[in-house]
Amino acid sequence: MSNTKIKLSVLDQSPVRKGVTARRAIEETTILAQEAERLGYHRFWVSEHHNTTSLAGSTPEILIAHLANHTKTLRIGSGGIMLPNHSSLKVAESFRLLEVMHPNRIDLGMGRAPGTDRITASMLNPSNNWSEQDFVEQLRELQHYLHDTSDGGIQAKIKAIPISETVPQQWLLSSSGQSALFSAHFGMGFSFAHFINPIGGAQAVQYYREHFKPSADLAMPVENVALHVFCSEDEEKVKQQEALMSYRFLQLAKGKGLPAVGWDDIKGVSYTEAELEQIKANKQRMIYGTPTVIKEQLTKLAADYDVDELMAVTITEHFEDRIRSYELLADIFQ
Repeated sequence: MSNTKIKLSVLDQSPVRKGVTARRAIEETTILAQEAERLGYHRFWVSEHHNTTSLAGSTPEILIAHLANHTKTLRIGSGGIMLPNHSSLKVAESFRLLEVMHPNRIDLGMGRAPGTDRITASMLNPSNNWSEQDFVEQLRELQHYLHDTSDGGIQAKIKAIPISETVPQQWLLSSSGQSALFSAHFGMGFSFAHFINPIGGAQAVQYYREHFKPSADLAMPVENVALHVFCSEDEEKVKQQEALMSYRFLQLAKGKGLPAVGWDDIKGVSYTEAELEQIKANKQRMIYGTPTVIKEQLTKLAADYDVDELMAVTITEHFEDRIRSYELLADIFQ
């Protein structure tokens, strides 16, 4: 696979910045999607998170409809729908309706994680028992609903409504590599979450590619890698945003979510030796730098993974810095 042309995409979590409302966070996601389209980005995915006040995206299927209405050509999708939180039929109907409204523009990215803590997940779906076999069965059911096929069971009596002439492009998301097996088996796209786990991703992508079985929807394997990215011409700003993200990662590991903090809140914080080690490890999940640094490191990452599409996750203290970072990325690669 050639990396001479790297396609850029966006994974946006609708962060609720310090001092702003969830409504404003969604407005910023909408503005960012429109900018991504203008700048030539390939696709724009939104995430599913629950029981955290710092991320506003809890229902991707609703946000996707809104974003698709506010853009014209950009692929819009989920990164992802956390499948164990939902019934396969409900997911199929939500995404069939999206596909009917916006044909050939919708991506259905799915994950196994709950997108929240276990207690909240059990409230979202009280019958969820975290079984790998259940997840595989859900994927199998989903194929029948999206393609109006049946294995002769009870599904033969059920149609996912509305009937759609096209099918959303399906992806499996993975941070452990396990879903590489499932996405290869079902002939789906594969997205590795380097921003969650920077270890083993290249091997997972290679495994997926080697074991891929063509499906009715996908003749050849397609893959991408998502990671935290921040680009600025101001080196001091790069250092501050990197420090903020490092602080948030530590809080996340302590079960405190991704707090909406500013540079003034954390610039005087001191860390234990263990925390400094954790910060060093977490820096593998992100590439922050000036345009020259970013170009070199992202090009290397794409080559290491042997992929031609990278998805940038960018969370900043100020919205204009988030927009500017995506503008600089587009300048570098497009």
